[in-house]
Amino acid sequence: MGTGGDGDKPGPALPLEALLALGLDQRTAENALVNNKVTANLAAVIAEAGIKECDKSVGNLLYAVATKYPTNALVHRPVLISYILSTKIKNPAQLDAALSFLTNTGPDSLDVGKFEEACGVGVVVSIEEIKSTVADVLEENMEAIKEQRYHINVGMLCGLVRKRHPWGDAKAIKEEIDKRLVEILGPKTEADNIKPVKKKKEKPAKVEEKKVAVATAAPPTEEELNPYTIFPQPEENFKVHTEIFYSDGNIWRAHNTKEILEKHLKATGGKVMTRFPPEPNGYLHIGHAKAMFIDFGLAKERNGHCYLRFDDTNPEAEKKEYIDHIQEIVHWMGWEPYKVTYTSDYFQALYEHAVELIWKGLAYVDHQTAEEIKEYREKKMNSPWRDRSIEESLKLFEDMRRGLIVEGAATLRMKQDMQNENKNMSDLIAYRIKFTPHPHAGDKWCIYPSYDYAHCMVDSLENITHSLCTLEFDIRRPSYYWLLVALGLYQPYVWEYSRLNISNTVMSKRKLNRLVTEKWVDGWDDPRLLTLAGLRRRGVSSTAINSFIRGIGITRSDNSLIRVDRLEYHIREELNKTAPRIMVVLRPLKVVITNLEEGKVLDLDGKMWPDASDTDASSHYKVPFSRTVYIEKTDFRLKDSKDYYGLAPGKSVMLRYAFPIKCTDVIYGDSPDDVVEIRAEYDPLKTSKLKGVLHWVSEPAPGVEPLKVEVRLFEKLFMSENPAELEDWLGDLNPHSKEVIKDAYAVPSLATAVLGDKFQFERLGYFAVDTDSTPEKLVFNRTVTLRDSFGKAGPK
Repeated sequence: MGTGGDGDKPGPALPLEALLALGLDQRTAENALVNNKVTANLAAVIAEAGIKECDKSVGNLLYAVATKYPTNALVHRPVLISYILSTKIKNPAQLDAALSFLTNTGPDSLDVGKFEEACGVGVVVSIEEIKSTVADVLEENMEAIKEQRYHINVGMLCGLVRKRHPWGDAKAIKEEIDKRLVEILGPKTEADNIKPVKKKKEKPAKVEEKKVAVATAAPPTEEELNPYTIFPQPEENFKVHTEIFYSDGNIWRAHNTKEILEKHLKATGGKVMTRFPPEPNGYLHIGHAKAMFIDFGLAKERNGHCYLRFDDTNPEAEKKEYIDHIQEIVHWMGWEPYKVTYTSDYFQALYEHAVELIWKGLAYVDHQTAEEIKEYREKKMNSPWRDRSIEESLKLFEDMRRGLIVEGAATLRMKQDMQNENKNMSDLIAYRIKFTPHPHAGDKWCIYPSYDYAHCMVDSLENITHSLCTLEFDIRRPSYYWLLVALGLYQPYVWEYSRLNISNTVMSKRKLNRLVTEKWVDGWDDPRLLTLAGLRRRGVSSTAINSFIRGIGITRSDNSLIRVDRLEYHIREELNKTAPRIMVVLRPLKVVITNLEEGKVLDLDGKMWPDASDTDASSHYKVPFSRTVYIEKTDFRLKDSKDYYGLAPGKSVMLRYAFPIKCTDVIYGDSPDDVVEIRAEYDPLKTSKLKGVLHWVSEPAPGVEPLKVEVRLFEKLFMSENPAELEDWLGDLNPHSKEVIKDAYAVPSLATAVLGDKFQFERLGYFAVDTDSTPEKLVFNRTVTLRDSFGKAGPK
């Protein structure tokens, strides 16, 4: 197993700079270095090439050689590398053809003439030829283009051009088609941005049946076309945000004055400014994906900026591991922060504003314990120290800052309204004493601001136009604006949206942390979790997650539980288009083809794509068919039935891409129910027409065991739809949420799979290469099954 012989043993360490010198982008280079197999292969390829730097196009081809080269033809790898360095092979299409040719050649002597012919060496396709052929193809399809506009299948158009110029530059072809489409159709309209809805095939109506009125679907609303239209423009932020009602009848109407708003707009240039403010105390989950979609998405749609701001006010909870993860996963989700900031960057300014609050008589140093504060809030009673003098509070706050007061003996509280019905106006704590060094700010501070104090203040300091958060923060809106009004600071527009709740899982960080630390799951990236790291490891793409988020919308009206089937629908929709098909047998049952001569191996073609042309070699993979094949144990029964399409004694089935076989004998083990082997005959003329079609894997050579892979099957982590509501939520864990199949059999071509590759295992589901894969054995995670219970009704 493995993509190259060098990948089966540790190779020399490669510095990041060596890979960047090959023209690889930063992310590709970093990902390569965390995979020992890829690193070893890259080191070998670079050594064989004898270079230290090269053009990006050459470097990308060398990287592909390192990750895809067949192990059976290593002797010819230096030859292929020389063709790349001399630019005789200069694009991915040529390289794929070369790799296919070398896979079939193996260690045998290389026929240079046939090799060059197979991969288009010497064939030059000029830009003029590409432009001419693109023009011809577009003209031939003009009727469909004008009808479908930007919904036309561009991949299909590229394919038509590639059929005429198989060695043409694929990127140049795509760019020319895109350019010509804009010239033909003009700029995209709103209608062009709507994803077309697939129409179900309707059965033809019988003549005698009466005509039935067909209800037409309502046109999409403006909000469905663009979910961000609900948000006001920055220059509109002069209206009253919130009325802050006091228990004495007084009302503060929070809004920006003309002068404050003009100063803000001058600082931002009138741009939309948002922020994504995670606390670095755990890994991000799919709920954060919704927050990112709203925060980054609004800024992107309005041509503005979005900060990635770490809310690091608690020095005891933050870890560098979490900070690094969050930055990496934000990029993986497709978002680019305007700046990466930390609440701790503003500690000095926050401290100075706290002093200002004390001077204004709007904050005081308190000595109540946490229990006393809770009791006094419930009784709506003022603290005994609420009315101490400004001078005394100033001195005590300075003592707190200098570390002269012990931890827990004093806090700084905002003087809001202890008799207010809204508990978030009950003199919230602004500062606590913590003698803990800060991961980002060091040991400068021993007092740390609370979330309630810092959050709104930093929003204002960063000139955030839209402060977006989930609905549970709705009751905190008065205290948010109270502080900004008290200090005369710019006030962002606050809007709350419904949080994302998905069935059969938990998403509170406290519960997730417990699952991880108590070893109920295998880390933050366990594929059963709906953490973004877990989803990625399972094989889910960021585009599928964002498609799911867009589909459920960003309104504040719905806080219901979303069935996990809905997420799986979007995952399946994408993988159906992007994951090549391949055959793997999970629980092998041996079948001996008795009428196929000993030692004979037929090389058959399997289709990577259902609609692949028989003449398109790049869309096929080689499937050996020999005397010993393996089918799924579940595809054989001793008793046949009308509704059963598998194999049974005396019955025939079709082996996919191969031949019909008929069961002629059954070999038993120690009991009548223990079937250990099937004897069968194949029909080389394919005269039988059969309903049952089975996937299978064969010995690649007589007596040689098929490629062994490990397959992990995942089910829902919890048995109940809403385990978070259960008192004993851990008792609801599904004991069958993970099944590991150590010795599944796969076709030989799967041996070249690397981390990031995804496949549809025919009849089984969609699978992705796991990070636990080694040069000795590949490991695959089931991303999602082929079954689609949600999609039958379509996304709602």
